[in-house]
Formats: sequence, C-alpha cells, structure tokens
Amino acid sequence: MKELIKSLKNAPIVKKGDYNYIVHPITDGIPEIKPSLLNEIVEEIAKEMPSCDKIVTIEAMGIPIATALSLKTGIPFTIIRKRKYGLDGEKEVVQKTGYSEARLYINGINKGDKIVIVDDVVSTGGTLIAVVKALKEIGAEIKGIYIAICKGNKEKIGEEIGMEIKTLVNIEVDDEVKIL
Repeated sequence: MKELIKSLKNAPIVKKGDYNYIVHPITDGIPEIKPSLLNEIVEEIAKEMPSCDKIVTIEAMGIPIATALSLKTGIPFTIIRKRKYGLDGEKEVVQKTGYSEARLYINGINKGDKIVIVDDVVSTGGTLIAVVKALKEIGAEIKGIYIAICKGNKEKIGEEIGMEIKTLVNIEVDDEVKIL
C-alpha cells in the first residue's frame, strides 16, 4: 500500500463546516486516478475477496474500484445509484453521512445473491450502514466488505451492521493526514 499511503499523505484537506475532508484521487477523482494506484488497491482486495456472484459499489467513487476489480476477477458488478429508475424490485435507501443526506436506489440485487461490497472510503458509516441494512432486507448474502480508506471507527460501524469491514488504510484527518 506504498502508493496509497504516499498519495494520502500528500492530499489536500478542505473544511466542510467542522468536517475535515480529504481531497484524494480515490475518494474524489482529483487530480487524477493513476492506474498504478487503482491497481494496487484492487490487487490487495482481490487477494482475500471471497467467491461471490456480484461486486456491489455505491455511486460515485466506488465505481473505479468496482470496475477494475470486475475486470481482474471476471465477476460482474452493479452500482447503487443516486437516481431513481422505478424498476421492479427497486429498493430506496436513505443515506446520511457526516455532511449530507440523500437517497440511493438499489437495482439488480436479488434474494440469495452472494455479493461483495467495495467502496472508496468509510467515514461516519452512514451510507454503508443504510446500504447493508437494505441489502439484508432484500435477502442478499453479503460475503465481505472492502473499503480502500477508513477515516472513521470501522469497529463501531462493523458492530452496528454485524459484519467486519476490511480496509486497506486507516487514517485520521486533522490539519494533516495521519496513517494509523
């Protein structure tokens, strides 16, 4: 995780109210996502990812990770979107994060599907908690959760969802990024 750690230490930090927000290629696509960085993340996830039917990610910044992981493993992926489509079986999720609230829409996940969730970052856990709850209501079997960057309390979030959250790098963001 040398490239990921180096890029995190060099990432700018902006304030959103009282919230310290890190601007990083994996979490924001800024200034650019280097293939070598994305590959480093995907290689690490693929090493321990269990067998599954689908990779699931959340719009927007989980998409590059899910795409690369799908190409590497040959497993299809689906995106939990911010747009309502009104398809049969669509599941609406209320998403609350440390700085916003929105709605997400799950399509293409069915009862009994064996899935792995991948995403760019977990902070407060609001999005992940809501998504996991909805996926469990659908009846999907969540085989694993893999997040590139953790800047929250993954143990507490994991307890709330009843699952371990595997992260590649854990950070704390104040005036600088600290690797934990």
